[in-house]
Amino acid sequence: MTTVNKQWRLKTRPIGEPSAETWDYTESEIPSITDGELLIKIEYISMDPAMRGWLNDAKSYIAPVQIGEVMRAGTVGKVIESKHEKFVVGDYVAGHNGVQSYAVSDGTGLHKVDSKLAPLSYYLGVLGMPGMTGYFGLLKTGLPKAGETVVVSGAAGAVGGVVGQIAKIKGCRVVGIAGGAEKCKFLVDELGFDAAIDYKNENVKKALKEACPKGVDVYFDNVGGDILNDVLTQINLHARIVICGAISQYNTTTEVKGPSNYLSLLVNRARMEGIVVFDNIKEYPTAMKDIAGWIQSGDIKVKDHIVEGIETFPDTLMMLFKGENFGKLVLKVEG
Repeated sequence: MTTVNKQWRLKTRPIGEPSAETWDYTESEIPSITDGELLIKIEYISMDPAMRGWLNDAKSYIAPVQIGEVMRAGTVGKVIESKHEKFVVGDYVAGHNGVQSYAVSDGTGLHKVDSKLAPLSYYLGVLGMPGMTGYFGLLKTGLPKAGETVVVSGAAGAVGGVVGQIAKIKGCRVVGIAGGAEKCKFLVDELGFDAAIDYKNENVKKALKEACPKGVDVYFDNVGGDILNDVLTQINLHARIVICGAISQYNTTTEVKGPSNYLSLLVNRARMEGIVVFDNIKEYPTAMKDIAGWIQSGDIKVKDHIVEGIETFPDTLMMLFKGENFGKLVLKVEG
């Protein structure tokens, strides 16, 4: 076991892409705890596109990370010391405890997880925030019906893969948009998508017409930009557009590019609605039970992309924005 607490702190707010200058790496003694607290040895840290938004000093659904603070991140780890009545040594817990080796918590925002039921990394992916995002975003906002066509961008990522597989469970035709032939092959051959579009090597608008002969009823958007525009040309009457993210725009140094052909929403009496997963936190247990059941039955398959070593954090985070991750990106604290 390491004897120091390795931490990544926000040094300066980035303009465009985060760089090495964005962060301060520090090492300090393992923190001590007082009554009502517990000490967690963090084992895995979640890498999520939303982390880029948390660096901006702007109004959002959650307060920005402050200069000098440990970078916010979803984590899962083991309780190694406890003076808290609800947690004992040996418990595994998930929460948002930051990019560090050890964290002190008063229990707020923590929930216990079972390492025997699923690998710990699953609780940051398919059974964590990305899985919850896909579940509620599709089912509560997208409202898919059997026989409809569902399109999802960022389909080989943590959220997109869950969305597509749940849509198949609900009896929909599912088309994924991803970057590269390998990812597209994985979507069809492994996850059961009906078709996949390689945005790096295909004309997306043309490919959508071929893959969605009956149009698009639900679009789950993770990327924004040109792809959102292309999908809007194919939507059906009363289509539902779920705005989950816009990773193509997060590091832009100019104005965010919005949909230029948004009048398609008017013509088709369609709805475009943003989602934030934390709005559904009281219903997480239901979603986790459903998803765990689908994993057990083989209806949902899981792909994690694990990078080892907390020291790699800045480069690992940037994999998300370069399309280098394949599946849910997770940082294993110790290599």
